[in-house]
Amino acid sequence: MCQQLLSVALLLFLLLVAAAPASAWRPWPGKMNTTDYAFGDSKKYEGSSEFVKLRYHMGPVLTTNITVHTIWYGKWERRQKKIIREFINSISAAEARHPSVAGWWRTVELYTDQTGSNISKTVRLGEEKNDRFYSHGKSLSRLSIQSVIKSAITAKTRPLPINPRRFLHLRVWLPLLHLSIAGRLHLPYAWVGNSGRFCPGQCAYPFAVPPYIPNRKPFKSPNADVGVDGMISVIGHEMAELATNPLANAWYAGQDPSFPVEIADLCEGIYGTGGGGSYTGQLLDARDGATYNMNGIRRKFLVQWVWSHVLNYCTGPNALDH
Repeated sequence: MCQQLLSVALLLFLLLVAAAPASAWRPWPGKMNTTDYAFGDSKKYEGSSEFVKLRYHMGPVLTTNITVHTIWYGKWERRQKKIIREFINSISAAEARHPSVAGWWRTVELYTDQTGSNISKTVRLGEEKNDRFYSHGKSLSRLSIQSVIKSAITAKTRPLPINPRRFLHLRVWLPLLHLSIAGRLHLPYAWVGNSGRFCPGQCAYPFAVPPYIPNRKPFKSPNADVGVDGMISVIGHEMAELATNPLANAWYAGQDPSFPVEIADLCEGIYGTGGGGSYTGQLLDARDGATYNMNGIRRKFLVQWVWSHVLNYCTGPNALDH
């Protein structure tokens, strides 16, 4: 049976990424701390290291078109939705000005499955579900978050186009949770709030700075929304890893598939040439003073780099030798 592969992230807005075909749902615990892996110095980029052993474990990658479904839980401003939508649409926008989001995704596209098929260059928006009035309350427990997802999939009017009779895999962002619908739909998932409110120093860095980094001023966000601009890089991080390791048996470093270090984990915090530690790397300045490293269709974004198995270091479209 052709089974459907999905990825989900809850941010009070729920982000689901779907692709077919696939053959299983994915169990996914918390992520390993990437500091467990040594990063050596490089004349070109931080992140290069002979200790990084990213390998292909013969599992499937997303070689078919990827569709992103969204659930907006709570009162999201129209402007915030537009920022996230444009980022997702920009992944396949080859006409965008260099350095571009599409150029960033090309590193992801280089990864292949055992047949030699590359990851899809097509990522598109799917259906959306709005829950403006907090149908399950403003303080969500694990059970109520599960109910939000279930309601969006099984709604009588305009349900998300997900077939609950097929097994589904959904991508985890935070600690593992499970949702079962009619014993057939298994959804590992996580919820993530607006990073500007809940964890700005970590989730929205460098647009917000944690207190343990003294004398560092935050950068100006390119879309005038610290929370959403911080979320953009997290969304990109997870989409890159979903595409390259959807069932926890494809591309990752480490010996335990339950705790893999994936292509974005290896480059977390690196946004430009020379990046590493608390230094983001060399970035670009917009006319209004905002900081970014890649162009979308109309907007600018700051998105972390990803690991290239071809070059064996972290890279992005704004690398100085590109």
